Amino acid sequence: MHNGRLKEVLMFEALRNMDKFTEDMFNRIIAFQEKEHPAWIVELPFSERIKDLPLHYLVFSNGDRDPKRHAHTVAPYFPLQWEMARLANYIRQLGERAVVYDLHSGNGFIGSLLAREGVQVIGLRDPAAKPNQIEDFCDAAVYRRQEGNIASLAASIDVAFSSWMPANRNDTPDILRHSPKLIIYIYTDHIDPGTGLRQTGTADAFDLSRPYELIDTWSITRRENLFREIWPDLTGNIEETRQVKVYAREDCRYLQKIAAPSPTPYDWENELDMILLAHQAKELIKARGFPV
Repeated sequence: MHNGRLKEVLMFEALRNMDKFTEDMFNRIIAFQEKEHPAWIVELPFSERIKDLPLHYLVFSNGDRDPKRHAHTVAPYFPLQWEMARLANYIRQLGERAVVYDLHSGNGFIGSLLAREGVQVIGLRDPAAKPNQIEDFCDAAVYRRQEGNIASLAASIDVAFSSWMPANRNDTPDILRHSPKLIIYIYTDHIDPGTGLRQTGTADAFDLSRPYELIDTWSITRRENLFREIWPDLTGNIEETRQVKVYAREDCRYLQKIAAPSPTPYDWENELDMILLAHQAKELIKARGFPV
C-alpha cells in the first residue's frame, strides 16, 4: 500500500466505530435534554457532573432555556484542558499564594476547571447578572464563591480572569484600578447579525498598553455547522472564534511559557476530536469528486 494511502487509513481508523460513537453521543444528548445527566444534580461531586458532559451542550443551551431569565445552560464556550493547564502555569509562577478572581463567574464552571489545575480561584457572582440555567456548577473543593463584581471589589487582585465579559460592557478600567500582576481575557469579536451588538465586551476592552505586556495569545475556532454537517438532524451553528490574551504587568515579565505534561483531555474533547475527524474525512471524499 502506498505510504500516503496507509497514513490515511491509519488516520481515519477511529471512524470504523462511528455508528457506536453516534449512538452513544445521541444518548448523552437526550439524557442531558431530559435532565437525567449528572450535570443537573448539584449535590454530586464536580468530577461526576462533568463526566460524559455532551459537547453539544457546550455549544448550545438546552431547548427549554428561557433566555429572558437565564444565561447559557452550562457555559458560553467549550474550554480545552491544555488551555487551563497553560494559564495555570503562568499563574503558579506568581507564587503559591497568588489568588485569581474569576470576574464573570456565571455558575463557576469555567473557573472551577482552572482551579482544578492547582491554583486559587475566587468566583465573583454578580447579583445583577442573569444566572446560568444550571445556576451552580462549580467544584466546591477548590473553587470559592463571593457575591459582587469588579466595580465594587475592594480586595487586591493578583490575577484578573475575565472570561466572557458581558456584551457591550468594558470592565477593563475597573480591572486596571486593581493593578493585577496578570490579566487574562477570553472573549470573541463576534457581532450578532440580528442586533448588531458584540457578544462580549467592547471593541477596545481587550487591548492593553504599558504597564502591561502581551505575553501569550491564541484562538480557538468553532467551525460552522459542527454537528449538522455530519448529522443533518442536529442543530446548525455559525462559525465563531474565541480569543485568549494573557497580559503581564511590566514587573512580571519574567513569566515563561512552560511546557505542560501531556494533558488528559476533558470528555467533551474526545467528542470534538471524533467530530473533526469525520469532517476531515468528508472533505477528503468531496475533494476526490465523490458525492457525500
